[in-house]
Amino acid sequence: MTTRLDHVNLQTLRLDETVAFYRDVIGLEVRDPPGLDPKLVQWMHGADGHALVHISTVGSLLADGEGFREGGNTGAVHHVALNCWGHDAMVATIEKHGLPYRLNHVTVIDLKQIFVEDPNGVLLELNYPAGQH
Repeated sequence: MTTRLDHVNLQTLRLDETVAFYRDVIGLEVRDPPGLDPKLVQWMHGADGHALVHISTVGSLLADGEGFREGGNTGAVHHVALNCWGHDAMVATIEKHGLPYRLNHVTVIDLKQIFVEDPNGVLLELNYPAGQH
C-alpha cells in the first residue's frame, strides 16, 4: 500500500542553477545529503524538513547518465519515489505480473527498496522504511 510521495529525483547538467531555482523561486531549503558528495547531489527540503526534491548530477548515484539527454526519456526526472508498506506482498505482485525489478536495502537506515518501471518507462522507487517492511 502506498502512503505518500517521498521525493522526486532530478538529473541535471546544471546543478547550481537547478539548486538556485528550487531555493530562490520555489522556496525550498538546501541541505547537504547525508553521506553523499554535495558537489554532485543536493537535497531540497520543505518547511517540514522533508527532502522533497533530490537533484543529482548526471553520472552520480542511480542517475548513471547512461542515455541521458535533456528532455529525453523521462526528461530531467530520473525516478519517482513512493513511501510504502508491505514489501513482500509488492514483490509477489510484481512477480505475478512478470515485471522486471531490482531490490536494494540501505542497511544504514534499514530502508528496503524496490525499483520497477511503469508502462511508460518511468522508474519508480518504492521505499519501505524500518517497521513498514
